[in-house]
Amino acid sequence: MRKGPFLLTVLLAAAVLLAAAYQYRLDLLMFALPRIQALRDPVLPNQSVAWSQGPDQAADAPGERRPNIVLILADDLGFNDISLHNGGAADGSLMTPNIDSIAANGVIFANGYAGNAVCAPSRAAIMTGRYATRFGFEYTPFYRIGLTIFDWLQQEMQPPLLAHYDHELAEELPGIAEQGMPADELTLAEALQALGYQTAHIGKWHLGGVGTMRPEAQGFDDSLDMASGLYLPEDAETTVNAKLEYSGIDKMVWATMRYAARFNGGPLFEPDGYLTDYYTDEAVKVIETNRNRPFFLYLAHWGVHNPLQATRADFDALSHIKDRNLRIYAAMIRALDRGVGRVLDALRSNGLEDNTLVIFTSDNGGANYLGLPNLNKPYRGWKLTLFEGGVHVPFLAQWPGRIEPGSRFDHPVSHLDIFPTALAAGGGQPEATPIDGVDLMPHLRGQRLAPPHDALFWRQGHHQAVLHQGWKLIVSEYEDKRWLFNLNEDPTELRNLIQERSGQAELLDALLQAHNAEQARPLWPSVVSAPQLIDKTLGEDYEQGDEYVYWPN
Repeated sequence: MRKGPFLLTVLLAAAVLLAAAYQYRLDLLMFALPRIQALRDPVLPNQSVAWSQGPDQAADAPGERRPNIVLILADDLGFNDISLHNGGAADGSLMTPNIDSIAANGVIFANGYAGNAVCAPSRAAIMTGRYATRFGFEYTPFYRIGLTIFDWLQQEMQPPLLAHYDHELAEELPGIAEQGMPADELTLAEALQALGYQTAHIGKWHLGGVGTMRPEAQGFDDSLDMASGLYLPEDAETTVNAKLEYSGIDKMVWATMRYAARFNGGPLFEPDGYLTDYYTDEAVKVIETNRNRPFFLYLAHWGVHNPLQATRADFDALSHIKDRNLRIYAAMIRALDRGVGRVLDALRSNGLEDNTLVIFTSDNGGANYLGLPNLNKPYRGWKLTLFEGGVHVPFLAQWPGRIEPGSRFDHPVSHLDIFPTALAAGGGQPEATPIDGVDLMPHLRGQRLAPPHDALFWRQGHHQAVLHQGWKLIVSEYEDKRWLFNLNEDPTELRNLIQERSGQAELLDALLQAHNAEQARPLWPSVVSAPQLIDKTLGEDYEQGDEYVYWPN
């Protein structure tokens, strides 16, 4: 064979292979990522968790020692996902009696607000009682390669509203494990630990994955950390899965998540059973092993964040729900509610209920990329947006003998308030560092006090909001959009008064600018601005005239 034709054949074959590799680059990357993960950091079989053991006998009676504190945080649970708020996740048919019982035995904060409309900054606010932007934790941690994947997904899907990516700035991103909360921020766990509390964390952390950012270095004696995000192996016989082909976020989750946990920074291992139930099992163990000493349990569930995975038993129990994805999602909520009930039962059976402050909330509102329309009903907007649907969340607390059963508190409260409320319950006081939250207990004892907050603020880069005396201003500098709502008269944000009440808008804008002047520079840059429909799910088509806002991260 002559060299010329042979070389031409090789070059043509190489060109065809390169073209095919480019055309299927996303599929190849999605195929390769989990295999690279498995080689780099293998997941071992399940291992028993060795929680620190408390004393066999208490030094004093439960009523004579500091109260236990249990904080249960759901992930992406919408305002309308619990039956206390009409059970929107299953058209009003899904009951969450255990979650609801916290309000029945304590208080419902009817206007409870998340620290942010996205998970990690919200969690930073919970742990510190401070606006996360005060210490630069403005954006949720993001993989550098995630930018490339989302960019390729957008090119493949060609949506009418395009996200904008900054690949140059992405080079400045630290590794995702290094994108975390500064170690010098005082956490609730550290503050309670200093008062003699045994502290335990279970589930999602999302505030840094290395060194001094990890939960064990931020005040937790023990941490059963969510190392990845599958509830069960995808091919497990006991699971029912749903994949959302229209959602780049869902594709990313399925491609990169594994079934894994980690204890106190050790090697990865498989959980034991459905993830929500597994976390509940371990939470019960923490309560039982610490029944004779004061403890702080931070139970940070992954439920009900995607991927959509439910146990076959929970799925089968909801056969009346015809929409398959809705049925799986409702089954996930069912598992979450069952878990809350088991935690409450463990407190009761160990004689600890009367001496335990229990707080239940969600890190932000329900997500539009699930394609389920009523998660945040009656509010507009979703996770990632600063409309009510993104930040107005379930917020409940009980403390028998201290909080009147069946109470309702209507003034706005915030995730910021969890830190000072829990710390004061334990007999401590915040240090000199400015705390943005407020101890809510005096407000629940019938004392005639001013509302806890004159104003609340949210900031995600160019997307910001302020709530002041019932008036709410939302701005998106990216598109030069502004909304002004009177929540006292229009709690569902249907009437934008930005033109009619310009003076009110200027007042709120001045408050927002004064707040911004006190905040720190972001610890890492925003590398994406992604459009979010306000009144539609990601599974619905965009039509001219639909309102949207760009979310920066």
